[in-house]
Formats: sequence, structure tokens, C-alpha cells
Amino acid sequence: MLAAIIWGLVQGLTEFLPISSSGHLVLVPAFLTALGLEVAEPSLLVSAVLHLGTLLAVLVYFRADLLRLLKFRTDAEARRMWLLLLVGSIPVLVAFPLQDTVERLQDDPDIIGAALILTGVVLLVGRRLAHGEKTLEEAKPLHAFLIGVSQAAALLPGLSRSGSTIVTGQAVGLKPAEAARYSFLLGVPTIAGGGLLSLLEISEQASLDASLVVGLVVSAVSGYAAIAVLLAALRRVGLMPFAIYALAVGAAAILLL
Repeated sequence: MLAAIIWGLVQGLTEFLPISSSGHLVLVPAFLTALGLEVAEPSLLVSAVLHLGTLLAVLVYFRADLLRLLKFRTDAEARRMWLLLLVGSIPVLVAFPLQDTVERLQDDPDIIGAALILTGVVLLVGRRLAHGEKTLEEAKPLHAFLIGVSQAAALLPGLSRSGSTIVTGQAVGLKPAEAARYSFLLGVPTIAGGGLLSLLEISEQASLDASLVVGLVVSAVSGYAAIAVLLAALRRVGLMPFAIYALAVGAAAILLL
């Protein structure tokens, strides 16, 4: 049960905060082991359930946007949003065959640490780009494609997907909160796909228990809170706190693990 709570928090918070969920799924057990604490890594079933929790969080938080997308037949703005999301998804679909190769890098904490440091640097750059005035409705397909390229680059473990896409969104002139809005909507297929792939790999003998329900709830609640915290931070203090955190954790991973 404790492991389900820990992994639910890790998945929920790091999926949306710009600090890399893939990196933390590697570094958290490594740091806990270094401290003498043994926490079992999540199984494929647990991983799938945690992804469903974060998917639920983003679906609930952005339910108004997602419901509007369903009105594409009568709403021109909904059709435009579909176009932006489809164009933004192209790069990650092209890069997807490389995922297995990239995931092999997860075994090296030094690589994860270096990628987290790179995430910190990207966020620091993003702090200087937070002056855009465009809303998501004013974005162009080229902007969506560039943001999609940054999402594909974040397949590298330790490089934050949300951080990379938000910074790129700011670079093309979107308001910080609007860049985050697009980042989260663009991430829905990625999060759903991650959960689906895990479910497809689960054997028929996989059993459900109370810890899975706990993990799902913790992941969903913490994920929802993480979205709210990030959007509030973007309006008030920007990406600096997350940049400092990523730099510190990345350095610790390289020096201590």
C-alpha cells in the first residue's frame, strides 16, 4: 500500500510539473535505496493504473476544452483546435519507433541527471521568453508543429515533456498559461497511449487489489493538484522554482548515485 501511495504521488506530480516523470521514476527508487529504504518498482499493471489516474486528472481539469472538441461539426474553433493537436502530434508519432532505444538510457542515473540539468537550463531560458501575448486560438499550425517537436525530444528520460513544450510555446509567442494549456491537451494522447501500452503487456493473470485503487486515486488527485499549481506558478513566479529543483536533483543524481 505504501508503495502504491509513493508511486501515485511520483506519477501524479511529475507527469505535469516540468521536472520529468520518467526521470523521477528512475531516480526516486535509486535515492530511496541509497537511504536504505526498499520500495518495489511499479509493475506494468501498477504503471498502467497510474497513467489512467493522471489521464483522469487532465480530462477533468480541461473538461471544458475537451467537451468543446466534441462539437467540431458546428464549432469552427473546435475544428481549428483539432488541427493544432493533430499537427502537434506528428513529431512524436514519427519518433515513437525510437522509444525502445531511448528507454535503455533509463538504466544510467548519470544520463538521467544530465537530462534533468538540461531541463533546468531549458526552464531558465523559458523564464526569459514568458512575454508572449497570443492565446491558443491564435496559434498557427507551424507553432503546433514546433511544440510537437519539443514533445518528441522529451522521449529522452529526464527531459521534461511539459517543460519542453511550455517553453517552446512561450518561444512562439503564447502566453505562459496558454502554452501550458496546449501542452496538457497535447499530452492527453501520450498519457493515454502510455497506459494502453502497459495494459496490453499485462498478462491475463494480473490481479486487481486495493493498492491499485489507492494508487489510481493518489495519482489522479496529485495530478490535478499539480496542474493547478503549475498554472498558478506560471501566472505568479514563472518557471524559476522548477528550474532550480531540476538543476539540484540532476546534480545530486550525478554526484551521489
